[in-house]
Amino acid sequence: MSGHVFTSVFAHDLTQYLAFKESMGCHGNSRIWYLHSFDAYCTEHGVQTFNRQAVEGWVVEMKSSQPGSPPSWMSYIRDFGRWMRAHGSPDAYVLAGSWKSEVVHSQPYLFSREEISTFFLAAAAMETTSPWKWQAVAFFALMHSCGLRTCETRRLKPQDVDLTEGFIDVVWSKGNCSRRLPITGEIITVLSDCDRISRRRFGQNRSGFFVSSTGAPVSPVSIGVMFNRIWDQAGLPRSIEGKQPRPYDFRHHFAYANIERWMAEGQDVNMMLPYLTRYMGHATLGSTFYYVHTSPDFMAGYAEFTRNGQGLLPEVGFQ
Repeated sequence: MSGHVFTSVFAHDLTQYLAFKESMGCHGNSRIWYLHSFDAYCTEHGVQTFNRQAVEGWVVEMKSSQPGSPPSWMSYIRDFGRWMRAHGSPDAYVLAGSWKSEVVHSQPYLFSREEISTFFLAAAAMETTSPWKWQAVAFFALMHSCGLRTCETRRLKPQDVDLTEGFIDVVWSKGNCSRRLPITGEIITVLSDCDRISRRRFGQNRSGFFVSSTGAPVSPVSIGVMFNRIWDQAGLPRSIEGKQPRPYDFRHHFAYANIERWMAEGQDVNMMLPYLTRYMGHATLGSTFYYVHTSPDFMAGYAEFTRNGQGLLPEVGFQ
């Protein structure tokens, strides 16, 4: 457990809890990251008791810092509360199940060609002292060009990215399925530049292809924070009450764009969908249909982009 250093009054319990979870085969970095966040919150606010005020205070702070994100991370603090109760703290607060009812399922945000172009120009000009300075374009370009899930991109290791042969291996993804995806010459160039700088900074054996300032794989939260920072610095619009753009929308865009391209080319979309399903790592065709069904205005919207010459249609893996 060395490396999981906590500073709050719950440091010992947190360390023991993570040791227990790891003994059960739960090794996720996301759990560790969020519990470190809770620990830092308790240290900063002088929290001494694992009660409702402490737990929900942290939850509210996290929700405000990640607007629109699925609050699956609440299960970590809820589970820790149960563990505390079972290990000598019967009054420990277990986050109420009512928090689950507040989940709002985000609808896909439909990127335009101009928004994507402006976003990547801003990403290339990002001023930061963290590795995101040279990783931002590569990370989001890989999501955009291959339709990767955010977690799949984050978990890539250097050995999963073959820049000589031109492919990436997505290993043990959702449903414990792996797949090999081709990448274009343009993406190879972008990833090569990123890899060269990272190797110079962190050595030949860094823990992830995309890393934080400490050399650890980038955290789930930092991805959303960086995406929002780039989006806002690019001066791109945000709807006050409508759909908000997220990194995951690059994956939605990949699906929509390929379907629209096949329609424009006169291909049988129903015949092509199984290829898209396999490429995106879906277990069933129904999961692929989701990308159309969750956005009823998709076809009309992309038809308009196409008429105006604005369609940005990635072709990776679907020549």
